[in-house]
Amino acid sequence: MGALRTPREKWIQEGLRALAAGGVDAVRVEALAKALGVTKGGFYGYFADRNALLENMLDTWEHESIDAVLQRVEHVGGDARDRIRLAGRLTFSDDRLLIELAMRDWARRDRGVAERLRRVDNQRMQLAREMIGTFCSDPDEVEARSLLAFCLAIGHHFLAAEHPGRTRVDVHARAADLILGLPHDDPADGPSSGP
Repeated sequence: MGALRTPREKWIQEGLRALAAGGVDAVRVEALAKALGVTKGGFYGYFADRNALLENMLDTWEHESIDAVLQRVEHVGGDARDRIRLAGRLTFSDDRLLIELAMRDWARRDRGVAERLRRVDNQRMQLAREMIGTFCSDPDEVEARSLLAFCLAIGHHFLAAEHPGRTRVDVHARAADLILGLPHDDPADGPSSGP
């Protein structure tokens, strides 16, 4: 009986881990084989070359970033505010964030990746527009809130600023509430009677 081959998906996931850890230059067949504890010969049973692996990694990232998130959000249901928060948590969770940031860095240097990122971001923005549009009727405000939501989800990871007298988590949560049109819950005033 022959040895079992390393599944194709494992090569892709290991490629995404390498991308997240060291950028696109870190995605090398020999390094992936070593990380998987296999020889690189099995790689060529699935992929013609490194470029084919990179394309498959992009396909997987796009699917996980859009299709898988939409399926989860639609399955869970709930009101639009809860769904947009869930979409953000799924998209920018700790295990996905480094891949997301690495994709953005890669897109700065590769026109094809930049086009793929644009397509993914456009779909994400459309989802935000649709959900925010359920509780906000002004199209300009919907667009602005969608942009702010997206910028908050990505940008807060780059900020090192402190928030005197407040935790970063509290400020982030309040910013999200403002974007989602939720009232401020002041502990001194008791629970909010807002939506």
